[in-house]
Amino acid sequence: MSEGDSAGESIHGKTSVVAAFFTRVGQVYQSWLDKSTPFYAMRWAGTLLLTLVYMIRVYLLQGWYIVTYALGIYHLNLFIAFLSPKVDPSLLEEDEGPSLPTKQNEEFRPFIRRLPEFKFWHSATKGIVIAMICTFFDAFNVPVFWPILVMYFIMLFCITMKRQIKHMVKYRYLPFTHGKRTYKEET
Repeated sequence: MSEGDSAGESIHGKTSVVAAFFTRVGQVYQSWLDKSTPFYAMRWAGTLLLTLVYMIRVYLLQGWYIVTYALGIYHLNLFIAFLSPKVDPSLLEEDEGPSLPTKQNEEFRPFIRRLPEFKFWHSATKGIVIAMICTFFDAFNVPVFWPILVMYFIMLFCITMKRQIKHMVKYRYLPFTHGKRTYKEET
């Protein structure tokens, strides 16, 4: 490897100003993400506010329905990953790694999500920001009959959620902590 071949280095082996700038921006961004981790209610409130601004923008502009449809499909995909266990019990053979309990007398195994809540929030928010940016470019304003997209999305949502709920019932897992049985320690 010759001098200056590595990413972010100039010919003299020093980091370039541009690379240093983007490294610093990435560090500040990661710092803000780290600080926002415990405040899930505020993070989701901000995302819902951003979604509302996006929907108002699409309504007022009367366009960008394909972008909105793609955003809805992306959010549906994230939601399904959020509801799914990290280790799919339907793919496991007996005695092959951790699995969810399927009988009443089996030991408790915690539900581990395929997509954790923080990554779900971060990906959903990034998707909204990207969709918002797309509304500033006419190239993404493809003329479509939007009621067809809405009906197709509703059908897709219902079919996908029906399949996910059947999977949850079959393998007896509940991806939410609310309503689960808790055990008190005896002292």
